[in-house]
Amino acid sequence: MVAQVLERRGYRVLETSCGEEALELTKKRKEPIHMILTDVVMPGMSGRQLADQLLSFHPKAKVLYMSGYTNNEIIHHGVLEGGINYIQKPFTIDRLARQVREVLENNSRPAV
Repeated sequence: MVAQVLERRGYRVLETSCGEEALELTKKRKEPIHMILTDVVMPGMSGRQLADQLLSFHPKAKVLYMSGYTNNEIIHHGVLEGGINYIQKPFTIDRLARQVREVLENNSRPAV
């Protein structure tokens, strides 16, 4: 659903079903990736681990984490620290679109 929402807003989206698939797709990609949108908690690897690895291929990409877990539950995944871009589920379509735009327009990329 998130991919469809962003595509309708004019973004080009590369959608994968898991972290490993995202890594394989981005390793081969020559075009820049401007933003990584990942869930915090995923099977196989955390969103933080995925972002760290993806940034090695696309170091200029910005990262937006999302989660339906409470802040206390995801703090253990190393995401809720200063300067991290984060959106709490559930969110509205408009909230997601605003957050993505804010992350993309921010000139600095928070340390991940």
